[in-house]
Amino acid sequence: MLKPSVSSVRQLIRAGLISLPLAGMPLGGALAQDFPSKPVRLIVTFTPGGGADTTARVFGERLSDLWKQPVLIDNRAGAGGSIGAEIVYRAPADGYTLLLGTNTHIINQVVYPKLPFDFTKDFTSIAVVTAGPMVIAVNPTKVAAQNVRDFTSMLLKAPGKFSYASCNVASPHHFGMEMYKFAMKIDAMHIPHRGCAPAVADAVAGQVDIVVATLPPAVPFFATGRLRPIGLLGAQRSPSAPEIPTVRESGIPELKDFSLESYYGFMAPPRTPAAVAGKIEADVLKVAAMPELRTKLSGAGMDMMVLNAAAMTKLIRSDFEKYLKAGKAANIKPE
Repeated sequence: MLKPSVSSVRQLIRAGLISLPLAGMPLGGALAQDFPSKPVRLIVTFTPGGGADTTARVFGERLSDLWKQPVLIDNRAGAGGSIGAEIVYRAPADGYTLLLGTNTHIINQVVYPKLPFDFTKDFTSIAVVTAGPMVIAVNPTKVAAQNVRDFTSMLLKAPGKFSYASCNVASPHHFGMEMYKFAMKIDAMHIPHRGCAPAVADAVAGQVDIVVATLPPAVPFFATGRLRPIGLLGAQRSPSAPEIPTVRESGIPELKDFSLESYYGFMAPPRTPAAVAGKIEADVLKVAAMPELRTKLSGAGMDMMVLNAAAMTKLIRSDFEKYLKAGKAANIKPE
């Protein structure tokens, strides 16, 4: 017996002439068979120019080529990324609205327990694709410190005198600096920004003394000397900036185990059919395996960090427990 085409089945279902069981194919399988058949919207919950936006645009361009359909990048900053995340949470579960998820969203779940969704459980994981190494940097005309030891000593001697910009309230950057402050019993005034690019811009202009941001918007200013890197927050040096030491390399005992990573990955709305999510996962991982991608992202200050859907879900849930403990210890609260 001839099987009806996906398009003809959809027309019959919309017309109410057959139900899904009678159609002879599950909805997820039917949708996945010709996905995507129209443009895909990728919500980025931060302003253009940062690590999330860089990841979205690099992957979006290649997915557009693979899918023969546009991937439309939609920057929806606000509320630490929760506004954009809620758009995806409430979107139809058909794969045509995706979220560029970050661990900022996990932190939001820690500090904003009354969100309309549970990020650790409600979204459909697709794949982690990149990591944005986070760096502490200073305006060289306002801060003389050259390394983590000098920087720490400076802050200890002048509590509350210096200001630092982060990429948002309760972002990984804010979280990382507050954890560092708590570990060293130091103080600096927090000036949150709506994205890493504006935070870096204010540090370059001297509006703030210090900035904690992902590497992409900061790297160009290291080369020109308008910003000075102090240390990376991750456990290891970044392949995209191997000359910058980590905070834990400072030799300061309180910082020997210090580590906080910022990563980015694709997510879909709750209850997205497994066949559709699996199709997107396979295609995203196919793009992540393209040899030229690592070079392109490294040049923008990003590192590859590729995890499939199952590993992504596991990472999100384990990080939630880590952030929950760290947030209580450092008394991190939304401002």
